Parts: sequence; structure tokens; C-alpha cells
Amino acid sequence: MERSLKAKELTTAIPNESKLIYDWNALSGTSEEVGLVEFNDETLRDGLQSPSARDPSIESKLQILHLMESIGINSASLGLPGASARQRNDVKRLAEEIRDESLGISPNCAARTVIADIEPIIEVGDEVGIPIEVACFIGSSPIRQYAEDWNIDLLLRHSEDAVKFAVDHGAPVMFVTEDTTRTPPETVARLYTAAIEAGARRICVCDTVGHATPPGVRSLIAFVKSVVSKTGEDVAIDWHGHEDRYLGVWNTLAALQAGASRAHGTAFGVGERCGNTAMDQLLINCRLLGWISNDLSMLSKYCKVASEAIGIPIPSNHPVVGIDAFRTGTGVHAAAVIKAQAKGDEWLADRVYSGVPASMVGRQQQIEVGPMSGASNVEYRLQALGIEPNPDRVTAVLLAAKKADHILDDKEIKAALVVS
Repeated sequence: MERSLKAKELTTAIPNESKLIYDWNALSGTSEEVGLVEFNDETLRDGLQSPSARDPSIESKLQILHLMESIGINSASLGLPGASARQRNDVKRLAEEIRDESLGISPNCAARTVIADIEPIIEVGDEVGIPIEVACFIGSSPIRQYAEDWNIDLLLRHSEDAVKFAVDHGAPVMFVTEDTTRTPPETVARLYTAAIEAGARRICVCDTVGHATPPGVRSLIAFVKSVVSKTGEDVAIDWHGHEDRYLGVWNTLAALQAGASRAHGTAFGVGERCGNTAMDQLLINCRLLGWISNDLSMLSKYCKVASEAIGIPIPSNHPVVGIDAFRTGTGVHAAAVIKAQAKGDEWLADRVYSGVPASMVGRQQQIEVGPMSGASNVEYRLQALGIEPNPDRVTAVLLAAKKADHILDDKEIKAALVVS
């Protein structure tokens, strides 16, 4: 009697969030305040450099563009129109969609620091009637200079000429140094200063080969901020990272904490080699840190559509958007979720075994039956199938699950009942 009363009391007096979850992240010094955070989506440009990716149809690109809008992306790279006629046509169509549908996404396009790459961007911008930011890039590290037989004078000349040409033709410019994280400070300072003096009003710090660690990122961004400050110009700082050491998201968060204002990423981290910073992971972390309030209910669809369009599957265990992100076949885990649901509190059920609420990204907790399951899993699945979970049925399905080497699908669950 006493035990049932205590259970009843819990269901009628659920503690608030701070009583149920102790947040070490909120302690002083572990979660810094940041300013306005913006996001630049590289899925349709840098993401397509993955050797496994296919170039999507323009219809798929348009769908992805609208999904970017739905999750609060501020700007997007539409491609490199200087690469081919198809690229130019696709960039123009995407820019027209932004114009005609009044999307809140600012377009940009990649270009080497050569006039031949920049001219098509300016032409498309003039044809469509909206400004397209020129993201002109050049390798800056000593190892790149050595491989290419470049020197700093050549880098400065190409950078100044490219930025000045774009600015003189009315295009906003983001000057991008490739491999910034392996470039000496004096080279970083000279290149950014030259680009800013030529008219660039945004600079992009790149971890092109995924070399950086968070402490290194903070040191680099602090240095770049000092370079910008000395110019006396109002110049924004972007961060662009890769996942070669699996630190892309963590490095990007460090860059934002250190003073970068716009972060780059791609859908589920698709990109060259090991990929880019995953935009989905970046968004969910920024949301949970309280840095943004974006509606992320379409986040899973954004990744799913991108995956289908480029022909690269999302790993099943990919956080938040992978098929297994909110799915369990383990008895202890499932029992906790089921007990939380029994209290009539979906907030509780969505967090008792989840660091990320499934509902935040338009998903829900899923309970399956498999070799690691308990009776509560079976009871839950039978109820979901509209079958009364009496003891005999639960025993029969559980026996089949323990003999299996995988999660049972609905057909296998029903078959186990027939055999019994």
C-alpha cells in the first residue's frame, strides 16, 4: 500500500527540470556566453567534394535550400560557377529561388583568387539582381606554399587583385585562407590585412585538413581578432572546419566562444576525406547551449533529403539524425522510458535516457525487441501492434528475441506469437 502511494505521489508532483537534471555544463567557466551566431551551409559546394557524393539534380538542390531555410540557416554556398556550365546554371537557379521566394538565406559562391573564377559570380549576381558574396580562397600554409612553389609575395598579389576586382564590381567579399590552422602568425596577419585593405568585409579561418584542437582554435581566433582590430575596419570572422581528427564540432564551438560570428558546416558532415563539421550537430549543440533558438523540427528531414540527393547514407549511429539515435532494444533503457511515459510526462520520457530530446528535432523515442530486451520491451511493442500483452505472449516473443541476433521486426514478433 505504501509503495503504491509513493508512486501516485510522484505522478502528481513531478519535480522541475533543475531538480531532475544536474547540469555540470552550467557551472561558472564551463559554458561561455557568445554573441549572435550565424550559420553558413556548405552542403551544396564543399559537401559535394566528397569522393562518394553525386552532384544532385537542381530539383533536389532547391529542396535542400528550402530545408536550410526551415532550420534557420543564414547563408549558403551555392557552388563554384566558374567550374562548369552546369554549375553556373545551378547557381543561377538557386539564386533566383532565394530572390523569388524571399528566402532569408544570403548566397555566396566559392572562387579561387583568380579573376576567371570571380567573373561568373558577379555576372550571375547581376543577372539575378541580388548580391552574391564572393568567397575567394587561397592556400596559406608553408607546406602548401612549398608544394605549389608559391611565396608570400605571390599570395599577397593574388589576394589583393582578387578582392579588389570583386569589390570594384560591387560584390561583397569573404576572404578565405586555406589551412589557416597550420600557417604562421605573420603570414596570417599579412594576408588578412591585405584582403581587408582591399575591401573584404568578412574573413574565414579554415581548418582545411582537420589539424586543430580547441585550445589551438581559441588561440588562433584571438590572434585573428587582434589583426582585424588593428585595421580599424568592421570585419566579421568565419570558422570553417573538417573532421579528420573528429574535432570539427568541438572546434567550431571553441571558435564561436573565442569570437567568430559565423560557423560553416554541411548536412551530417558530408565532405572531402572525413567530411566537414556536421551542421546538424552544430545546430543542436548551439541550441542546447542556449546560443540560438532555431526551430530544429525539420533537422532530420534536412539530413535525410541531403543524404538521398547525394547518394551517401547517414550512419545508423549518427547523433540526432541517425536511425538509432532515439531507438533502444535494451531492457533497462526501455523500462526507464516506459515508466516515464506511464507517469504521463512526455518531457520526462524524452530525457530520462536521452541527452538530446527527440521532440526537439521532430522525432520520438522508439522501443524495440531484441536479444538485449526485457519483458517491458515486449509489452510495449505488443501494445503498439494492438495486441494484448498477456504473460504467454510476452514469454513467447521474449524467447524468440533471446534466440535472435538482431532486433525483431513486426512480422517476426507476430510470427513468434503464432509459433507459441
